[in-house]
Amino acid sequence: MTDSTASLIEKICSRADVVERVARLPRPLVFTNGVFDVLHRGHVLYLNQARALGASLLVALNTDSSARRLGKGDDRPLNREADRAIVMAALASSSLVTWFDEDTPLQLITEVKPDILVKGGDYDMRKLAETQVVESYGGRALALPFVAGYSTTALVQRIRKT
Repeated sequence: MTDSTASLIEKICSRADVVERVARLPRPLVFTNGVFDVLHRGHVLYLNQARALGASLLVALNTDSSARRLGKGDDRPLNREADRAIVMAALASSSLVTWFDEDTPLQLITEVKPDILVKGGDYDMRKLAETQVVESYGGRALALPFVAGYSTTALVQRIRKT
C-alpha cells in the first residue's frame, strides 16, 4: 500500500470508532450525510461549501441497505459503500468518512455532536429531527443552495435511455 492510499484509508472510520476519531478533529466540526452514489459536480461544490463553514468535515454515508430503503430503485446504490467511502475520502474537503445504517443519521449526530449540520437546499431544515438535536446543544443547522441540474438519479435515468 502506498502512502497516498494509506492516507485515504486513514480518513475512513468505522461507526464504532467515530466518536473517538471525531474528538481528535479540529473544531468547528461540520457534519453532512448522503448516499453520494455517483459523485458529480453538484456534490463536489456542496462538499467544498460545507467544509468552508468549519475546520473539519465529517461525511456520513448511507450504508448500501440504508440507501436501498430510500426508494431510489432496487439497483441503487450503483457503487458499494466501501467504494463510495474511498471516493469521498479522496476529496480534500472531507476530513473523516463513516457510515450509518439507519434511515437517518439522527443517532450518529447525537453521538458526535457536530457544531454545524449541513444539508442540500432541497431539504427543509425545520422539518428534520436532526436540526432539533443539533440546535438543542447550541449547534447550527444550515441548508446550502442546491446546485441545479445535477442529480445522480437524473444521470442514471439519462444513461439508461441511451
